[in-house]
Amino acid sequence: MRLLFLNPNTSVSLTERMADAARPVLAPGTELVLATADRGFPYISSRAEADISASIVLEMIAAHEGRVDAVIVAAFGDPGLLAARELFDIPVVGVAEASILTACAVGDRFGIVTFSPVMSTWYLDTVTRAGLTGRFTGVRVPDEPMQGGIDEVQDTLGTRLVDLVEHAVERDRADAVIIGGAPLAGFAAKVRDRASVPMIDPVVAATLYAEMLVRMDLTVPRRGAYARPPGKPSIGLPAALAARIGG
Repeated sequence: MRLLFLNPNTSVSLTERMADAARPVLAPGTELVLATADRGFPYISSRAEADISASIVLEMIAAHEGRVDAVIVAAFGDPGLLAARELFDIPVVGVAEASILTACAVGDRFGIVTFSPVMSTWYLDTVTRAGLTGRFTGVRVPDEPMQGGIDEVQDTLGTRLVDLVEHAVERDRADAVIIGGAPLAGFAAKVRDRASVPMIDPVVAATLYAEMLVRMDLTVPRRGAYARPPGKPSIGLPAALAARIGG
């Protein structure tokens, strides 16, 4: 099984960090095919950036079509996820959606802890899209500004993030907490013994979901919300994506 591990951010170091979090849970014989966006943003943190990155996600999937069995969109807001499911015939999994569904499997109510308030509204959008706002306790972020770069977040804010997990439990009544944001990949495993509820790593959840969907070998939808739309000519798109849309 080959999983396209698609990072729509332009940071190769983030791709490697997330892949390192995913590799320990891979089933024997599963291979991660790493892909990092060649344009866009070092780190997506707003709706506008996510919408711009969504088209890049489609281009990247089209470039790998026929060579992978499933796709993991490795950015917490899942840019391009729904469009990709509509356009391609293989499973496409978003790390945010996978983590939300996983959290709901281990508790009645879940919260999100992340490192920047800028992303809070965008993260709420992912919960709304999943139809699970009634089980959502909210997003908790540190009051203090981030020090250093995003690659240093786990070191500079680690203790505070663990405290926020407990605040989500004690004050918001969360039964499980999602650790959101690509720079925090692998953090939940490092501090699991310091938390009183399950912490969900979105990358790990998405990897396991992708493997499951490949093994289930579900029928490609021919009707419904994700049936492939009729072919249409286009102008100026990359050849692989234009062929997929026009096919």
